Amino acid sequence: MGLASILLEILSRPTMGDMLSELMMFTAPLWVAVIVGVLVGWAWKPKWADLACRDLMDSFAPKDSNSSSSVGFGSIPSLNFLKFQLPTCISGGSDDGVQRNSFDVSPPINSNCSSSQLTREKSIAVAEDDLEHLCRLVEVKDGGPAWIHMMNRSTSTMSYQAWRRDPENGPPQYRSSTVFEDATPEMVRDFFWDDEFRSKWDDMLIHSSTLEECPTTGTMVVQWVRKFPFFCSDREYIIGRRIWESGRLYYCVTKGVPRSSVPRRNKPRRVDLFYSSWCIRAVESRRGDGQLTACEVLLFHHEDMGIPWEIAKLGVRQGMWGAVKKIDPGLRAYQKVRASGAPISRSAFMAQINTKVSADYLRSLESCGGDSAEVETSDASEKPRNNIPRLLVVGGAVALACTLDRGLLTKAVIFGVARRFANLGRRL
Repeated sequence: MGLASILLEILSRPTMGDMLSELMMFTAPLWVAVIVGVLVGWAWKPKWADLACRDLMDSFAPKDSNSSSSVGFGSIPSLNFLKFQLPTCISGGSDDGVQRNSFDVSPPINSNCSSSQLTREKSIAVAEDDLEHLCRLVEVKDGGPAWIHMMNRSTSTMSYQAWRRDPENGPPQYRSSTVFEDATPEMVRDFFWDDEFRSKWDDMLIHSSTLEECPTTGTMVVQWVRKFPFFCSDREYIIGRRIWESGRLYYCVTKGVPRSSVPRRNKPRRVDLFYSSWCIRAVESRRGDGQLTACEVLLFHHEDMGIPWEIAKLGVRQGMWGAVKKIDPGLRAYQKVRASGAPISRSAFMAQINTKVSADYLRSLESCGGDSAEVETSDASEKPRNNIPRLLVVGGAVALACTLDRGLLTKAVIFGVARRFANLGRRL
C-alpha cells in the first residue's frame, strides 16, 4: 500500500514536468541499485558464467559449411532428459546429413572385449556394480534423497509419471515410469537400443556411431552428438551400455565412459557425467483383463551438461510432457517396421545379447542398500515461499536473455545476476 500511495501522489502532480521529475527521482535509486548489482554480480561471477559465455560465443560464431545450424528451441537442454531418454529423449533435414558426415571418422569397432584398450580402461567398463546400483534404484533402496512427484499424464496408449530429487552434490536426478499398452519388453528394449531407427523419432540426435562392441556380453561403446538450444553448443556423449536379463525383466545400463581414442574438441562439447538407465518389464494392461500385454519402463537419468542446474530444471519442467509423448508414435512405427519383416539393425541385434542373471541374485543385490523415501506430493508445493520467486527470477532471465539482442556479454551478465538473486531468495 505504501508504494501505491507514493505513485498516486506522484501522478497527482499538477503539471507533466513535475510528475516526470518526481518519477525520475523515485526510480533513480532503483537504477543505481541495478547497475551496481550487475557490476558486482559480474565481478563475482560463478564458474559456470565462463562456460555459459563460451557456449554463447560458440552459438553465435560463424558456422562453416560442414556444421549443422538446425537447433530448435523445442530441444531445451534437459529435454535431453526426456527426449533424452526415455531413455533419452522425424528424421532431420539435409543439414543433419551434413552434420553426420562430419563425424564419420571414428575409431574402428573393436569386437574383442578383452582387448588392450578395454583392459587399460577397465575401471569404467559397464560391470556388475552398475547392475547393482540400478537394482537399488528400481527398488528405491539406494539410500538417496526422497523422490518428489512431478507429473502424472496419459494418452490412450501410454501413461507417464515422473519424479525428481536434488542430491547435495551433483545435478538433479530424474525418475520416471512409462507404461506402453500393447508392447512387449523385448520390442521396447530393441527400440531404445536401435540407434539407426532413433534418428526417425529423436530429433535431438545429430550423429551416432558404434566405437566398440563385445559379442559375448553385448557391451557397446557408442558416440552420440545431440542438438541443444540456440544459446548452447551441441553436446557429445561417449556412452557405455549393457543389458542384463532375468526372465522377461531387462536391466539396461547406459552411462558416460572416458575414451582416450576419441579426442576432445571445443565443439561439440563432451558431457562426461551422464547416467541414463532403465528397467523394462511386462505389466498388466490398464484395460483390467489380467493380461500382461503392457510394458513398463522405469527410467533413471541425470547428467551435467555445463548448464546452470536451476535453468536445466526449469527446461525439464516445462518441456517434459511434450518430449515424452512423442516417444509413443516412434515405438508404434518401430513395431510396424519389425512386423513387416525388415532386417534389424546392428545395434538392435546387439540389444538381444544379454547377460543372464537369476531372480535370487537380483534380490541379493537389492538387499544391500538403504531405503529412499518417496514423496507423493507435487514439487509445486515444496517450499512455495522460496521456489516460486526463484523460478520467476530464473525464468525471467532465460526469457530476457533469449529476447534481447545486445551481445554475448549482456546475456552472460543476465544469467549471473539472476543466479545471485535466486540464491538470495533461497536464503531469505
